[in-house]
Amino acid sequence: MIMRIATFANTDQMVSSALRTQAIMANMQVQEASGLKSEYLAGYGADTQHVVNLQVSVTRAQSYIDAATLADSKAQVLYSAVGQISDVVSQLRTALSAATTGSSTEQASAISTAQQLLQQMGGILNTQYDGQYVFSGAKTSTAAVDLSSFAPGTGSLTGTDTSYYQGDSELASVRVSDGQSVTYGISADNSAVEEVMRVLKFVANSSSLSGSDITSALKLADSAVDDVATVQAKLSNATSQIESAKSLQSDFKSYAESLNTDLTSVDVASITAQLSTYQAQLTASYTAISKIQSLTLASYLR
Repeated sequence: MIMRIATFANTDQMVSSALRTQAIMANMQVQEASGLKSEYLAGYGADTQHVVNLQVSVTRAQSYIDAATLADSKAQVLYSAVGQISDVVSQLRTALSAATTGSSTEQASAISTAQQLLQQMGGILNTQYDGQYVFSGAKTSTAAVDLSSFAPGTGSLTGTDTSYYQGDSELASVRVSDGQSVTYGISADNSAVEEVMRVLKFVANSSSLSGSDITSALKLADSAVDDVATVQAKLSNATSQIESAKSLQSDFKSYAESLNTDLTSVDVASITAQLSTYQAQLTASYTAISKIQSLTLASYLR
């Protein structure tokens, strides 16, 4: 008993040391399983604020990437639709050019073609993406075009007429970084689109076409072809800006994630090796404690 009392302090110290080793091992086992230095932000010490800032940056970059991806998809849909509008006005020009011969058959064919193309334009301008009308400005739940509201009669080849339009004047845009927004939307009352609608209405609602009518209609159709091409070029430029900004955000996100990984991750192989060493140390400690605690004066004097 005297031996137990005399060695109590040493025994207590050994037990405390073993418990500390066990606590260290428990933490390292969590690190080994998760690959992270700590499950909690407080565990990163002086690096905590850096870790928080990097995580916020990664989240913000991802939000810009998501917004740019959606906008890019919409812009692609718009570009395709404007391409179809270009095809429509090209078909009308072909029909009007054929009618310049003065043939009543060709004139009737041009009128019939315009009627069909006007209906086709209505369908193109009411294109939807993800359940939204892309040519309606901010009124994405409203069809952009209502041909029944398009004033009857031939109208005028020189006067603007957007009575078919049901949307508003706000164009779609997307924020692709803290300091950059890209406007990519096209509404159905765009001047180029209106020119196409105006010439289609004139020809489609005509009972016959005089030589001067055909000449004037061709002139407006030619102008519409050029203006629609300009709209396509602007859409292409906007798409390039969106994709470029998205690429920059993706690169930044990858860089921020890499920095965050450097601050928060552990070398699992190294941790595993250290755990093995600590395990051996802990086993030896408990073996020594067991032997010390089993000692008695009688056994010592034998």
